[in-house]
Amino acid sequence: MNVQKEIDRIKLDDKVLGMPWFVQQFIDYKLPDLSPSTLLEYVRDYETFFNWLRAEGLSSAAENKEVTLQELEVLRMENVTSYRIFLTTKREGTNSRITVSRKLSSLRSLFHYLSQIAEDEEFYPLLKRNIMAKIEIKRIHKPKDTAAKLKGKILEEDELLEFIGYILEGYAKDVENNKQALYAHELNKERDASITSLILNSGLRVSEVVNLNIDDIDLNNKMLYVYRKGNNDETFKTPVYFREQAKDDLAAYLNLRQTRYKAPKKEKALFLAVANGQNEGRRMTKRAIQAMIIKYAKRFGKPYLTVHKLRHSFATDYYLQNDIYKTKEQLGHASTETTEVYAHLTDKTMSEAIERRADD
Repeated sequence: MNVQKEIDRIKLDDKVLGMPWFVQQFIDYKLPDLSPSTLLEYVRDYETFFNWLRAEGLSSAAENKEVTLQELEVLRMENVTSYRIFLTTKREGTNSRITVSRKLSSLRSLFHYLSQIAEDEEFYPLLKRNIMAKIEIKRIHKPKDTAAKLKGKILEEDELLEFIGYILEGYAKDVENNKQALYAHELNKERDASITSLILNSGLRVSEVVNLNIDDIDLNNKMLYVYRKGNNDETFKTPVYFREQAKDDLAAYLNLRQTRYKAPKKEKALFLAVANGQNEGRRMTKRAIQAMIIKYAKRFGKPYLTVHKLRHSFATDYYLQNDIYKTKEQLGHASTETTEVYAHLTDKTMSEAIERRADD
């Protein structure tokens, strides 16, 4: 199991203890098909919903794990409407339309399981009446809408190389009067450039970068082996190719990884960081990589650039030279529908992309 999944599995096992027995049963049912990360989001969504039920007096439970099936059965449409309003208008942590849609979808999955799949001892459904079956959840995340939001917020053409060069050299000039920032940059510039270059030359997700081990790299063949999102076979790593540029940047980092980050022999992680007060390097976290990219992006004059937008930057550039199917495979998308974002971001038209799909 990859590193992030291990962390999320531990969190999931802990959080599910605070859920009603029927939610625990649902999570067990879904474990073979969905990742611990996805199921953890489900449980967090149920936590929000059960907290709201109790606050509104729609459940007499003293804590979430005491919410009953009977209390779910008697919910009315007006209750679901009120919950939707609560999600969109609450003062703290207001949810976007996409997040609200996802939270309602999580509930639909649970209610569907309870009413259509799970049975009691007499073979009757656990939930006799499913109010969530009446809720229509419209698709919000359309490729052309996503593309419109990304316009001007990703790196294009020569900017891909310029950003890597800025991390290696330009940033130091911008912080030359800040000794602490300058020291940290001198220590980590090769690592930071290597991470950035790898994403911009392969399209890896940040979670895939975090999970990389030394043994996952084949520099000679410009190939990596990664745990792909959605693949629940814990023994299989997908081969992913990267460009020549990333090979040079990776080699520069690998030459100093051991000496500069003082990695213990048992540490297999590719990308390391030495925490304050520590003497040995440890695997970089997702949050550390995200913060690192944001730091450089602001100074580079691209404040909207994030680590995920580096992936979008690669994908847009890659799609210009390849068809929609090759782009889908390189990015590890489950469907070409997701990949269509890049048809909208380039000069290629959707009709071209669709024709190519028909040919393939």
